Amino acid sequence: MPATLYIPESAIAIAAHPDDIEFSCSGTMARWAKAGSRIGYVLITSGDGGIADPSISKEDATVIREAETRRAAEITGVKDIAFLRVTDGMVEATMELRKRIVREIRRFKPEVIVCGDPTVFFPSDTYINHPDHRASATAAIDAAFPATGQPHVFQELEAEGLKAHKPRKVYITAWDDKATTFVDISETMDIKIEALRAHASQMMDWDPGEEMRKWAAETAKGKEMEYAEAFKVITLESDEDWELSKGDPVKIYEAREKRRKEKENKKD
Repeated sequence: MPATLYIPESAIAIAAHPDDIEFSCSGTMARWAKAGSRIGYVLITSGDGGIADPSISKEDATVIREAETRRAAEITGVKDIAFLRVTDGMVEATMELRKRIVREIRRFKPEVIVCGDPTVFFPSDTYINHPDHRASATAAIDAAFPATGQPHVFQELEAEGLKAHKPRKVYITAWDDKATTFVDISETMDIKIEALRAHASQMMDWDPGEEMRKWAAETAKGKEMEYAEAFKVITLESDEDWELSKGDPVKIYEAREKRRKEKENKKD
């Protein structure tokens, strides 16, 4: 399985909760940001159900966890953050949520979308994948393809100046043998850990450094890198079509139609 040197011009990571990105893919986000990529985050919830202290209200938890997210993003090199503020623990992959994610994708116009894997239910013998993770990943993938790239789907968003945008690739975070791409995060491992530490309400008395290095080293094992994050990568647009269109589906259609006619003329 190949290590990748691919650096997109832009990428948007979509996740259920504050700290999900830091656990799963912030090493890659930091690496891309350092290389000049424009990076954005979309958080489906604000983690309002993620603080067990009964003296802290859900409203206060939202404030705390959004502030932690902004701090973690700053450490990573990310400035664009959208909070959809769906209630923590109650995320469903509805058409309404799909549309809200499409709105953010069309606003940001990313080359790459990064999200979770909705098919993962039991990643280990000690953990059941959070239903918010699965629902958010489903909604993100359904938004990434085909919804956001279809001009006649959610066409009403054009009134907001948001035209259809088709991403080049989708990076799906992988924790098992589904991975097809490994990103070397050796130079951004410290950033990943520091960003995770910013989520103080979740880390509490646990320092994630040792465990995160262990996990990332295990992912990198046998791949000529010290630390890695793993992804299943779906390529939606060829290099040729992406360079021509930069995600504009009308330009893609016109280019393909032109090639089709050229082939027909050659047959004649």
